Amino acid sequence: MTLFFAGNACCQTNEPAPQPTQKLAAKLATKLASPDYLLMMRHTRAPGVGDPANFKLGDCKTQRNLSDEGITQAKRIGQWLKQQGIQTAAVYASPWCRTNDTARLLGFGPVTPENALASTFEEKNSAALAPSDLPTFIQSAIKTKGSKALILVTHQVNISAYSGVDTAAGEMVLIKLDQNGKMLSREVYPRPD
Repeated sequence: MTLFFAGNACCQTNEPAPQPTQKLAAKLATKLASPDYLLMMRHTRAPGVGDPANFKLGDCKTQRNLSDEGITQAKRIGQWLKQQGIQTAAVYASPWCRTNDTARLLGFGPVTPENALASTFEEKNSAALAPSDLPTFIQSAIKTKGSKALILVTHQVNISAYSGVDTAAGEMVLIKLDQNGKMLSREVYPRPD
């Protein structure tokens, strides 16, 4: 039984107390269907930091990859998003295997690799990435998404640089944009466990 207060009156309900993510998600699908919002998500659990010395972008065997826990997290996040009412999404991911795998496991269909979402953690990985690529890509993607949710699966460093938020594996940031694709506000959604 849950107790809640409305003014000075106390009421009871047999409904379970809402979890923090339930409160935040109440209008998530509606917001993401509008042209004013996107969801940035950090890839799920991939043990380690950065990439190994022998890293090659096109070779998943040389990269940090999702652990079994990360695979489970990605599937669970996809289920949770669908429970919030998100039925269709335009999903883009960094070219790294861990972001593509996370995006694919969300279960919204094809994932489009996008260089503007590439990790800028190490200098060797960001040499071809101009600082303006991500905002330019977002401005373009927001105009073509229609009523689909726009989900961008990327890396902590990119999310932090764009939104000012440090995220843990699988955390999401709902970003409100102006008509030019510039961030107006943000809300962090913890990874649903």
